[in-house]
Amino acid sequence: MTKYQEYVRRMLETNKAAFEAFRKIHNEYAIAADPDKLQDKFNEEGERVMMIIREWEQKLCSQSEKAGFGSYTISLAEKFQAEVKKEFPMIDHAGLVVKKFVLKKISFD
Repeated sequence: MTKYQEYVRRMLETNKAAFEAFRKIHNEYAIAADPDKLQDKFNEEGERVMMIIREWEQKLCSQSEKAGFGSYTISLAEKFQAEVKKEFPMIDHAGLVVKKFVLKKISFD
């Protein structure tokens, strides 16, 4: 198992309650006919999870920078994010702001 995969596994185990709560809303959001109705709840749970993900990504990348592999941290971060997306494919939708667009009718009276 590679280092970034190990960090993802440890992150999920360490924060099991937060990720299980997010997994529940994530699965509902993924299969919803109208995900806009769940967007606020998804954003709320997603914000908590994104903070955890950023924290663990920072741990992983800072450890590589200390070891003298600073030029590889960008690709390492991308691999870490890709591994997270395997678990939560809709994670990129967390934080979206959905506004309805309405056209006003013009009357020619």
